[in-house]
Amino acid sequence: MEEQFSKIKEATYLATDKSSTYRAILRHFYLQHERMKEFLLPQEVFDYIKSSSFFGDYTIDELHIDLAALVKWGNLNAQQESGNAKTIEEYKKKRFRYQCTPYTVEFERMLVQFEQSGDTFGGSLEKTQFEKLYKALTKLKTHADASPEECASYWDDILTHFKKIGQNTSDYFAYIRSEDANERMKSESFLLYKDQFTTYLRDFILSSQKTAAHIQELMRTLPSAQLTGFFQNVVIHQNKTFRLEDIAVDPMQELLERWDILKKWFVSGDSGESQFEYLQQQTDEQIRRITRIVQRLGERNQQFRSRKEDYLHLAKWFDAMEDVQQAHKLSAVAFGVFHTKHFHSDHEPTDDIYTDVWDEQPMDHETQPRIQQYREKTRASAMGNNEEKKQQAKQRHMEQRQLEQTLIEQYISNGQIQLAHLPIIESSVRKILLSWIGKAMLRKDQKIKTEFGAVIHVTIHKDERTQLQSPDGVLEMPNVTIQFERNEVIV
Repeated sequence: MEEQFSKIKEATYLATDKSSTYRAILRHFYLQHERMKEFLLPQEVFDYIKSSSFFGDYTIDELHIDLAALVKWGNLNAQQESGNAKTIEEYKKKRFRYQCTPYTVEFERMLVQFEQSGDTFGGSLEKTQFEKLYKALTKLKTHADASPEECASYWDDILTHFKKIGQNTSDYFAYIRSEDANERMKSESFLLYKDQFTTYLRDFILSSQKTAAHIQELMRTLPSAQLTGFFQNVVIHQNKTFRLEDIAVDPMQELLERWDILKKWFVSGDSGESQFEYLQQQTDEQIRRITRIVQRLGERNQQFRSRKEDYLHLAKWFDAMEDVQQAHKLSAVAFGVFHTKHFHSDHEPTDDIYTDVWDEQPMDHETQPRIQQYREKTRASAMGNNEEKKQQAKQRHMEQRQLEQTLIEQYISNGQIQLAHLPIIESSVRKILLSWIGKAMLRKDQKIKTEFGAVIHVTIHKDERTQLQSPDGVLEMPNVTIQFERNEVIV
């Protein structure tokens, strides 16, 4: 792990004071590598550097120093040439020829791609890539017993199409979510392209859904034995490639892991939705987003749009009418009714929506004067004595409490109530028992004092289930034991 995430010294040339010189040297090495010319002499590099006016004062001695630094950082490999020395002086100078390393090639290749793409994301929603991937997977299924070379070619096609799908879709959605794309969508010119953009996204959804369904079905029905045999042929072909170093990773395990990643991209599993389902959600969201943007742009245009032409058309319509009554009707439709009267009422009408106005009873409404001096007339009234009503309400409450206590006591057996042993109980008793259980669960010791003065201890048996039956229904819940304590005091 430490070696995997250690400092990459090969990238040093990209961030130094002389990066422009180092990059020019290594760019020449990269271009020659692409032309299959691996080794370069210092004089060839110097001639290339001096062809630019930017390096007018550059000397051959400086080049040797820079080449030595690049060799030290691992960007170049130096190989001494002693066989072609024509003089003793050339032999003493240790003439070298240089070759760029794999790190340098990948760095420069990446930088060239960055320079071509610019500051914006690329990518696209290519529906044909799904079709190409499906055709490649079909060959895997129908030609699993082909030669190792053919199996390796099929597998390379699968990985190539899958990589393009992942990169193109992720880059394209990053582009349309970028700040630059957001600003362009908010402009008026976007209205000219919104239909084309929406059609592009919708066609991608329809085509990818159809092809992805076939891909998912193929992946689910592909026998594991057939897949293993195919990968064995791929490993046989890979082992034919001569390598001096030992391969630390098991090639068969690596192929199976890549297949698992490919399968999870299309087929959802226990870990959640697949990446393809997420891709569809993102595409649907972009269509909804475009619809909202177009709607806002339309509302903004409507707000500042002149209605001069509308009023002129309406004026010509009025002018063509010969009957004033017809003009009044048109005015009522176009501008509404003038001089309307509004009636305020504190009457509460019926809830029946089908009742007509004339079916309602008439009402009397008293209009209050709107002056500051007006005060509503009131009469002083004596304070009533409600002691008798209070006593009656208290007596009814005590009788209800006594009745509930009597009902509860008939279900107590050996100082406790077990819900699993209860018969059909009254609804009021069920309500009391559930309230006791709820209050006891809020206390750490699960002890409470009831409204009847008794102290109870509630034990919930979570691994036991029971049914609490009442005339109005059956409640399924964990079994509970309510133990009545004696001489206990709740703190």
